[in-house]
Amino acid sequence: MNDAVKRPSVGALAAPLVDALAADAGRLRLKVSTGPLGCRLIDAGAAVPGGLEVGRRLTEICLGGLGQVSIVPSVAALSAWPHSIQVGSADPVIGCLGSQYAGWALAGGEDDPNWFALGSGPGRATAAVETLYEELGYRDASPDVALVLETGAPPPESIVRKVMEATGAAPERITFLYAPTQSLAGSTQVVGRVLEVALHKVHTLHFPLERVIDGIGLAPLAPPAPDFVKAMGRTNDAIIYGGRVHLFVTGPDGDAETLANDLPSRTSRDYGLPFAEVFQKFNGDFYAIDGALFSPAEVVVTAVESGRSFRGGALAPELVDASFS
Repeated sequence: MNDAVKRPSVGALAAPLVDALAADAGRLRLKVSTGPLGCRLIDAGAAVPGGLEVGRRLTEICLGGLGQVSIVPSVAALSAWPHSIQVGSADPVIGCLGSQYAGWALAGGEDDPNWFALGSGPGRATAAVETLYEELGYRDASPDVALVLETGAPPPESIVRKVMEATGAAPERITFLYAPTQSLAGSTQVVGRVLEVALHKVHTLHFPLERVIDGIGLAPLAPPAPDFVKAMGRTNDAIIYGGRVHLFVTGPDGDAETLANDLPSRTSRDYGLPFAEVFQKFNGDFYAIDGALFSPAEVVVTAVESGRSFRGGALAPELVDASFS
């Protein structure tokens, strides 16, 4: 995994997806505009309606063109919420951790000191300011930079300058796509992180990332809510209590079995309450919540060399209902 030359360019793969989204702005109820210093802004759900299809396409952009995203019928246990988002990637480590993961903290400068968002998408791999990229042995060199922001406000000029400096990209080659969690597109793309959440947990469990060779995940679409905490709670609960992931790994069966046992959300001390209640329990301190909670409800891990599969966790439809209703 340390041979960056052989890795695909997430920026190059995502660029046509971003351009296609912008070209479809009219029928998808988006707004495309020119932002500070000439960057491109795509409002996907802040001052415009957007929609589920926008969220699906945002998820593909977040994955840097390395994922296949569909809206499909839910499993029988979650039939009260009839549709789910399904995400697969043939390169889940780079697609999910190297691109989709919301790992770049972007805070506004003097022009807007209260502006803050976590950047996700292929532009992260061009900046490669996170130590994670040293471990992945990956950095993108695409001249086109796209960042997806979970926020209701476009970035100020200070953020554009920060991205320019980190990526070396010309401002006209930078696109910011943004939508708040409370919107249809925003909630959809957050639930579309079901596979990425699993990969992040794999990473925190210190399972060798190079041994994860494929993966697919599924989670119910969360109804949006006007209140941010409730909206955030629903999108997290969709994964924590309704998410299912199937990973394909190399190596000994025992390692695959251990991963299946350790990966699900029910291993967390904070499991068992809707996420909004957990958040309030810790007085809104996101980082006080047990990190083990951020993982799918149910997993299957297949050891590809033996063909054996191991299961862990279980769906909790009653908790999905409590959160969504």
